Amino acid sequence: MRKARKMGIAAVMLTAGAAVASAQDRVEASASADFVSQYVWRGQDLDGISVQPSLGLSWRGLSLTAWGNVGFDSGDTKELDLTLGYSVGGFNVGVTDYWFNSGPDERYFYYGAHSTAHVFEANVGYDFGPLALQWYTNFAGNDYKPGDDGSQKHAYSSYVELSAPFRLGGMEWLAAVGAVPYEASAIYADVDGFAVTNVSLRTTKEVAVTPRFTVPLFASVSANPATQKAYLACGFTLRP
Repeated sequence: MRKARKMGIAAVMLTAGAAVASAQDRVEASASADFVSQYVWRGQDLDGISVQPSLGLSWRGLSLTAWGNVGFDSGDTKELDLTLGYSVGGFNVGVTDYWFNSGPDERYFYYGAHSTAHVFEANVGYDFGPLALQWYTNFAGNDYKPGDDGSQKHAYSSYVELSAPFRLGGMEWLAAVGAVPYEASAIYADVDGFAVTNVSLRTTKEVAVTPRFTVPLFASVSANPATQKAYLACGFTLRP
């Protein structure tokens, strides 16, 4: 009887393992849309009331995501970002192509030096559980600053952020501190050296609309010590 029971448990474990492996082999898709009162990015005010749709595909740690921002005002800047990423355990790495419908030449399929509307960024990070550390660096595209000889040279603008999630008062919170480590281009408001540009706190709460449908509501307060500005924003997410 004991031997038969052990064999039964082993069979169950093998079946469960096969189910997990099968789930990992499948491509998973996602779609959502955030509606925000203000588009704040790394301590900077980029837009007003906006809708931010996203589409994603993931498979075995690989992910491909399309994310956009469209302001409610017809004159607002539009943004489309494509990110290819990979994560395993707490480690993650990725590359993002940012595109804005502004600049010297806003054509999407134009990549001319010094005039493209694209910015290409690489990121690497690790989630330790209580803390997560992320580093971002622009390696190509429209990211230049004046050189000593008056020419335009690539700035390799970077941003590093330390964040910590926690739960308090029945809600999920995320505290973050971000900084530009050295002189950057106008992407970071012409930072001329190390500068803390983002100190933020964000909370999220799932609100039940029906027994089977919930809407995540979120709010954030952030300050940019480098520019002496602060922001309070809120929004909600819709997803299938």
